[in-house]
Amino acid sequence: MKEKKEKVKILKNLDKPLLIATIILIIFGTLSIVSASANESISRYGTSIYKYFYRHIGMISIGIIGSIIIHRVHSKWYRAVGALTWVTVLGFLISLFFLGKDHRGSLNWLTIGGITIQPSEFAKPIIILSLACLFDAASKLLKEEKLGKANFTALWFIIGIIIPGIVIIQGDLGTGFIITAISGIMFLAGPLDKKTKIKHISSLAVVGVLALSLFGLGRGYLLTAEQKERITDFYNPCSKYEDSGYQICNCFIAINDGGLTGLGISKSKQKYSYIPEAYTDSIFAIVIEENGLLIGLVVIFIYFFMIWRILKISVKTKSIKGRYIAFGVAIYLFMHVLLNLGGLLGLLPLTGVPLPLITYGGSFTISFIAAIALVQRVNIEASIDKTAKKRI
Repeated sequence: MKEKKEKVKILKNLDKPLLIATIILIIFGTLSIVSASANESISRYGTSIYKYFYRHIGMISIGIIGSIIIHRVHSKWYRAVGALTWVTVLGFLISLFFLGKDHRGSLNWLTIGGITIQPSEFAKPIIILSLACLFDAASKLLKEEKLGKANFTALWFIIGIIIPGIVIIQGDLGTGFIITAISGIMFLAGPLDKKTKIKHISSLAVVGVLALSLFGLGRGYLLTAEQKERITDFYNPCSKYEDSGYQICNCFIAINDGGLTGLGISKSKQKYSYIPEAYTDSIFAIVIEENGLLIGLVVIFIYFFMIWRILKISVKTKSIKGRYIAFGVAIYLFMHVLLNLGGLLGLLPLTGVPLPLITYGGSFTISFIAAIALVQRVNIEASIDKTAKKRI
């Protein structure tokens, strides 16, 4: 009976608009993956068009099961959970140097027992959780001068910068940049005073530039030829159609062919070997080609609606830990949308980062759903606290 009441309490206190928006994108994304992956499923694997659909459903299911668990775990356990998972991810990333699988110049895939995972994707919500716990504990200690400002920054650096630094060394610049951005923006919103933040960030930036320079000198190069081309050629991809601009130029063609209303479901032309692995990072181009620009704008609106709801939860909660968790997840979502769509539209270099809940992918899908679940847990606790105060 008590367990049933607990379930009802959790469901009642979920943020319904955020939940509905998440479900809409999961359903829309899963259906889009069926269409975008149909050609490869048949031509490459000789299977039915639902090969990637079934795989994606499996990842979504794992994410949902994880969410149910997260919804039921009180935030008082987050410090221990954050420390344990942070150390685990760090261990996996280090093991990539010895056991990792190279993918397009990035050493970011690890196969364990026949299951392939991308540890850097799990690092995103884990670092958000760990930094939120640090900021929560440090806020009081800094005010009481029991924790030095330099010591706080050192702890932030260890938790928030070492892991993305390893990811960048392993060649995954997109993921490394996103984790660094999450950590950096959270630091700027953190408990230190403005003057100290600027001083410490400036010092660390100088150290970072020197470290990258030494790394580049030691390796003989800082960026691979492909990475350099992505940075220098993104603004005019069709002039390099036979080379670095092939993928983006075909995305342009797909978006142009889609027009306002699209060619119709499953009628994309560019998914037939023109856009490599169209169901992954370039899937939004196929979405517009088949469904039209109007539907594409609706999807973008839903993303920004989700960001707004998450920030609203961040402002609403009285918990310092909860506030930073929600804020960090909002940055996480925004950075993925910005880099994916910016790269797809030729406004930013192509980084290969996935589009939340629409791109096919295992580690990222599970990690992102877990991050949304953390925000929902923050809302659950904030709502329960608000109800309890009203009764007093």
